[in-house]
Amino acid sequence: MASIRRQYPFHLIEPKWQQTWEQQQAFRAFNPNDEIPASHPFGVRHGLSGKVSATQLPPKFYILDMFPYPSGAGLHVGHPEGYTATDILARYRRACGFNVLHPMGWDSFGLPAEQYAVKTGQHPRVTTEANIANFTRQIKSLGFSYDWSRELATTDVEYFKWTQWIFLKLYNSWFNPETNKAEPIETLKYPAELVASGLRPDSSAHSADTTLEDKRRIYRDSKRLAYVSEAPVNWCPELGTVLANEEVIDGKSEVGGFPVIRKPMRQWMLRITAYAEKLLADLDTIDWSDSLKEMQRNWIGRSEGAEVDFQIADCGLPIADSKIRVFTTRPDTLFGATYMVLAPEHRLVDEIVTEEQSNAVENYREHTARKSDLERTELAKEKSGVFTGAFAINPVNGEKIPIWIADYVLASYGTGAIMAVPAHDERDFGFAKKFKLPVKPVVAVETSKILHPLLTPTAVVHLITIDHDGKSHALSYSSDLCFPLEGFAISSSNSEISLNGLPTAEAKTEITAWLEEKGLGKKTINYKLRDWLFSRQRYWGEPFPIIWKKDAAGNLYHEALPEGSLPVLPPTLEDYKPTAGGEPPLARAKDWLNEIPGATRETNTMPQWAGSCWYYLRYLDAKNSNAFVGKDVEQYWMGVASSLRLDPSAHSADSTPGVDLYVGGTEHAVLHLLYARFWHKVLFDLGHVSTPEPFFKLVNQGLILGEDGQKMSKSRGNVVNPDDVLVEYGADAFRLYEMFMGPLQDTKPWNTKGVEGVYRFLGRVWRLFVDEQSETEFEQAETLTTTTQSREELLNLIKLNASIKDVAATPAQLKTLHACIKKVTEDLDGLRFNTAISAMMVFVNDAITWETKPVSVLKTFLQLLAPFSPHLAEELWAKLNSSFIIHHSSLPYSLWPKFDPALLVESEIEIPVQVNGKLRDVIKVSANATAAELEALALANEKAKPYLEGKTIKKIIVVPKKLVNIVAA
Repeated sequence: MASIRRQYPFHLIEPKWQQTWEQQQAFRAFNPNDEIPASHPFGVRHGLSGKVSATQLPPKFYILDMFPYPSGAGLHVGHPEGYTATDILARYRRACGFNVLHPMGWDSFGLPAEQYAVKTGQHPRVTTEANIANFTRQIKSLGFSYDWSRELATTDVEYFKWTQWIFLKLYNSWFNPETNKAEPIETLKYPAELVASGLRPDSSAHSADTTLEDKRRIYRDSKRLAYVSEAPVNWCPELGTVLANEEVIDGKSEVGGFPVIRKPMRQWMLRITAYAEKLLADLDTIDWSDSLKEMQRNWIGRSEGAEVDFQIADCGLPIADSKIRVFTTRPDTLFGATYMVLAPEHRLVDEIVTEEQSNAVENYREHTARKSDLERTELAKEKSGVFTGAFAINPVNGEKIPIWIADYVLASYGTGAIMAVPAHDERDFGFAKKFKLPVKPVVAVETSKILHPLLTPTAVVHLITIDHDGKSHALSYSSDLCFPLEGFAISSSNSEISLNGLPTAEAKTEITAWLEEKGLGKKTINYKLRDWLFSRQRYWGEPFPIIWKKDAAGNLYHEALPEGSLPVLPPTLEDYKPTAGGEPPLARAKDWLNEIPGATRETNTMPQWAGSCWYYLRYLDAKNSNAFVGKDVEQYWMGVASSLRLDPSAHSADSTPGVDLYVGGTEHAVLHLLYARFWHKVLFDLGHVSTPEPFFKLVNQGLILGEDGQKMSKSRGNVVNPDDVLVEYGADAFRLYEMFMGPLQDTKPWNTKGVEGVYRFLGRVWRLFVDEQSETEFEQAETLTTTTQSREELLNLIKLNASIKDVAATPAQLKTLHACIKKVTEDLDGLRFNTAISAMMVFVNDAITWETKPVSVLKTFLQLLAPFSPHLAEELWAKLNSSFIIHHSSLPYSLWPKFDPALLVESEIEIPVQVNGKLRDVIKVSANATAAELEALALANEKAKPYLEGKTIKKIIVVPKKLVNIVAA
């Protein structure tokens, strides 16, 4: 029961219309060849019934929310912000004539449900389905216009069957650098030594030469987009699973706060690095914010430079292992390399470490394994490292330089090794100073570019002048300071090449060409992006459709299951913990594990990311049991978009591909979007989808903070449950406040008193329409009602205000209305929801004072209000319709109103009247008044006359539509 007197009976109105929409399936989006009932409001609006083709359907608008993980805590008021924005736009686009797809589903695999299963023994599916039921109840109570017939969960068998199918497509494909696309693995050509005489390159060679086929299999496996690797991972012993980098915070698991260590493990990887260039280039084809694109670019981290080989000194290793390859973006500084650093996990460390240094190296590696990549690479951290005892030869000057290991070098980036140039790299400089290693300047920089704080009194800075291209350059260099800038090469020559005096860009080109000529290196493009670690040691995830077999020599190898064997279901377990030997939980199911003769199943499962990579495609055709999405359906919803067009009759002249609008939180701004783009591009290359990018326009909503200004969390005690707000104020007020708080993209603190403000506004809307006496009678009847009296009967007691009449609107009323139409329409197109609401408040403040309220004006206002507060608008629309028969179509599909610019033109304007430049009065005149009329009106003005008495008028200055100034003396 509400604690304050209700502004209007939302408690009856909202469940009534939610039930009506559900019964009508009012917001169902129709696919090509769907059966459209003649009575459905979509069919009525567009004159469609029966089966219709894609060309007969109106243009589509696909608007998508980042689907939620259904946690046990349920929604808090921050979650529905993006959902409210997309629902307003979905309702707006329906009214504009589009076929709107607005779906909802559940990202339902996840570690929390598994951990609950470990603690309680309850199957994670039970927990997950209970959470989904609660989330569904909460979301439906807010009146969002989702097409619930397309609801999906990543844990549904019919969903993860197709997730496994997509994995098989990745497994059975390779990236062909010649065609720059993914192709079936059958198109892979073997190198000459693997082509047996008389056999085609794609022959399976089940003949006598088993060794040859084993080699071929190894070669194929090394090229697959899904492959197995021994990779250093974040291992949490307490949780018994590998964690992604984003699941590790300050060296501890995000869930539970348990210690995490780095250790090498056999893992499934996805070759996302093959798509690095495409992922970068295609950012220019989509409508995302510059900041979001930059985050993706930084994560991919493209850099041009050179790979250089350093020979290990006094090395007894085989030739293939006797060199350390590094990648550098500054090959021009090679002459300044004074030591090398390997990642502690580098494969050569064990080979080169001397006996004297072995204990120190081993202790350091154990210490490093407890750190996350973020901790290791933090700029401000204390530098640490250990000398291996080995040396390498600098290829440009023959100098022996020591080889160290240090945690600021990662095995997962570049080659896992660096040449250290401390004079021109800040990390290298700090390391060199701590361990007293040489600092050798090889670049002199423009003195004017050096920050003055760097020029400390103790630093020795050398000043030189270099002439280049007819200009003189004042330069500086120092071994006491680090100058990580471009400049001119110095001290960089050998008997074959000199870089001295060359600017950095030219020096890079010269040294790279020399390295390639000598076979010491080559020009290279590198990426910070690493291949995607795609396996977890968990139960609650998609099983891999992979089995393991042994070859004749007893070596394990993997093999894909046929598509006909999908879905691979997880076995039933009683214990969801990893085995005592550290194997994943699936290894406990011995019968399941060995179900296939001569093989064992893969026991790792896919990460939660897998299901969220492609859910937007399954929404298109969620009940299709024959394909992950039908071809015609995919082409209709993804092939073209209409996000920038309001006029459906314009068809696809300016169409764009993919989801028209995707809205979600910034926490998924990089990885989810990058992974989804990668999967989509592979599917595009293989001909399964029709667009190269999945999401054309993307918007991140801002965070809603607690009332204390901090992020909402149980631990802070500042979580606000939307259920509580709805009991007090209703869903429409909740929706309106979420949008009225400020711009969608901004971070905003929640304030319950703010809900009261918009709730009172909706009360004013209600009173604009209804008869006060009948509302009083309704309240009395509700107090005395029995359980047999329906909400419909009660609401019918409320009558329209007698001032609402079927009469022509006055020019002033039309001006108020069309100003509101213009503002709301433009603001919806610009996602400015808060200012659109303000415009409707202005309208109501004016309209409530009208003695006679034209039904045509109020009907149009309800169309503007409906996307924001759909329940209230529907109820008032129904009352208008029953009294005046204003429209035969339902409100969600009524044609969006257009403003008439002519009605906004001012018929009267205010003109200041001045005497000798001082304002004496303001007069209202026709907007078309002539200069002579303005002059006459000014002279006749009663307030100006006293200032003209006894004076001679010298001249009258008339500025049309601006002012009249009478000059008198």
